[in-house]
Amino acid sequence: MSERSAAPGGLALVESLVNTLDLEAGTDALDTPEARVRLGITEDGVAEARELRESLRAALLAHAGHPPHRAVTPLGTLLARAPLYVAVDDHDGSARLAPAVQGPLLSRVATAVAEALVAGTWTRLKACESETCHWAYYDRSPAGRGRWCSMQLCGARAKMRRYRAKGP
Repeated sequence: MSERSAAPGGLALVESLVNTLDLEAGTDALDTPEARVRLGITEDGVAEARELRESLRAALLAHAGHPPHRAVTPLGTLLARAPLYVAVDDHDGSARLAPAVQGPLLSRVATAVAEALVAGTWTRLKACESETCHWAYYDRSPAGRGRWCSMQLCGARAKMRRYRAKGP
C-alpha cells in the first residue's frame, strides 16, 4: 500500500501486524497461513492477534492526531498481559527488555513498543488518516507531521477532495 520503507527495529513487527488488514480491498492476511507463519501465530491465536492489531491501529491513529477508528480494547490493557523482564548481558553489562516467554505475539509487540518508547520512535509510527486506508507507516518527516501512508495515493486523493469541495 505504501512506498515508504519499513519502520525501524521492532516497530517493523507492529507495522507488519497492523498492515495485515487492507480496508480498501476488504482482505485480512491473518486469514492466510503465510501471514500467520510470518507473524508466528497459530490459527487459534488469530482472534487475539486481531484484537491486538486494532488496539495498535487506534494508538497509531492517536499518534497522528485522529480519533480511534472504532471501539477497541485499550492497548495498555493488552500490553499489561505481556510478561517482560530486563535481561542483562553477563559480559558487557548491557541491558534490554525481553519477553519472559519467547514466541507470543503480544510479548514481542510489548517489547517492540517499550524499546521504541525508550528510543523515542514510538510516536513516529502512525496510521494513515484516510478512512479507507488506516495503513501503518513510520513518519520520517523532519517535523514528524506526516498524515498519509502514501503522498502519491492517499495524500493525493485527500488533496483532490479538498480541491473539488472548494468548487468553482
